[in-house]
Amino acid sequence: MDIQTIDQQYQQLQGETQQVGQQLQALAGKLQAAAQGGNQDAREWLLDLREVALGIQAEQQQMTQVLQAIHGMWQNQAQQMQAMPAAMQPGYMPQGMMGQSAAMPMQQGGGVMGALDGFLNSGFGRAMEMGAGMGLGDDLINKLF
Repeated sequence: MDIQTIDQQYQQLQGETQQVGQQLQALAGKLQAAAQGGNQDAREWLLDLREVALGIQAEQQQMTQVLQAIHGMWQNQAQQMQAMPAAMQPGYMPQGMMGQSAAMPMQQGGGVMGALDGFLNSGFGRAMEMGAGMGLGDDLINKLF
């Protein structure tokens, strides 16, 4: 999977999260209106919806933590690779062996370091570094109820 695909999937996930939030907000509005109109069941359903929204929020926060852990792993790998002597880094080829390099495929963008750098500087990588989540925030939960 390449970095562009990861960014696209992350953006799609953010969009779907926003859509779920809007749907929950719309349903909460309907239930609030029904409860204010005298429907006794609507108040109970509104409380149930709140529990569902809190469950979704907890799940999304856990997903964010998993993604941040993956991003942290990549950052650690990049730091370890930078601290490693050049001769020990994957993709290193001593002088005089360059003629044989055609038989050894290299990753696009400078080998492993290029891949790490590309990932860490991608939209997803920057969002994870800043701790950006894609979940239902406390403000949305508070708006719902």
